[in-house]
Amino acid sequence: MVTRARPTLEAVARRAGVSRATVSRVVNGSTSVAASIREAVTRAVDELGYVPNQAARSLVTQRTESIALILPETANRVFSDDLFFPAIIRGVGVELEAADKQLVLMMAGSPKSHVRVERYAVAGHVDGVMFASMHGADPLPGTLARLGIPVICSGRPIGGPTVPYVDVDHFGGVAAGVRHLVAGGRRRIATIAGPQDMVAGIDRLAGYRATLDEAGLPQHVRFGDFTRESGISAMRSLLAADPALDAVFVASDMMAHGALIALREAGRRVPADVAVIGFDDFEISRYSDPPLTTVRQPIADMGRTMARQLLGLINGDPGRPDAVVLPTELVVRDSA
Repeated sequence: MVTRARPTLEAVARRAGVSRATVSRVVNGSTSVAASIREAVTRAVDELGYVPNQAARSLVTQRTESIALILPETANRVFSDDLFFPAIIRGVGVELEAADKQLVLMMAGSPKSHVRVERYAVAGHVDGVMFASMHGADPLPGTLARLGIPVICSGRPIGGPTVPYVDVDHFGGVAAGVRHLVAGGRRRIATIAGPQDMVAGIDRLAGYRATLDEAGLPQHVRFGDFTRESGISAMRSLLAADPALDAVFVASDMMAHGALIALREAGRRVPADVAVIGFDDFEISRYSDPPLTTVRQPIADMGRTMARQLLGLINGDPGRPDAVVLPTELVVRDSA
């Protein structure tokens, strides 16, 4: 068996018609080389299949070409049937792959894991850090930012935007959903709110309260944790407290599926007796019984935007906003 020799820097230089030093500058990310020469070198690299020495490149650029995505959750939560996590990871992964960056996925669902993440980032193993699914006023993003590590969050940090973030319009999405229920003649509208240590839970509850105040209608609130089981439990509690409820806005599609189960158990028809609206627009909502009216939030787009913003922060790009809020959209189906 004949093993093909690995292409060398010299071979790339000969193919591109430039010096070895010029090739080195191009593959190490230097912007001091003319665009036409960079294109020639890049073409030669692709044609020969040359793979730069990552260790040498890191010494020159002082970068690892790796980005960490931190999920402050337990493994059970991340690998559950909640489709938020695969969608955000997919969005981040697509953008980093296009930028030729390595994604490092880390979970931080305990104080011990927070220490591990901090040590890993401070040791310089990654060029920047993204946080998703934040709980409470977590000090870790601010701590890393103060240490000079580029940081961005998905979701507005609780307690103030101490670091750049990408979020969606939770408040506006809920307001559109509740107004749709009011316009349809519903007057006893409950909500199953999300955790109040997360911005998504806080802002969605605020949207519900403000819109019912605007309509002059009473409020009926129960809380869940974005799981199907919590939706079942909360819906049962709401029906026990007020059997005359005629609608429920649920702060996530997973909890809304639980609410549909509880309503079916209680013999309530959806939407004839109780209208149901969720939040997320996961694919499974199209196939629920009945198909779920919901608020679409662009989760994969949030991941892509977060990655682009972090890469801009790492590269010192001018004009990059510290906060990006993506729009949401009410998707009307048979449940409301």
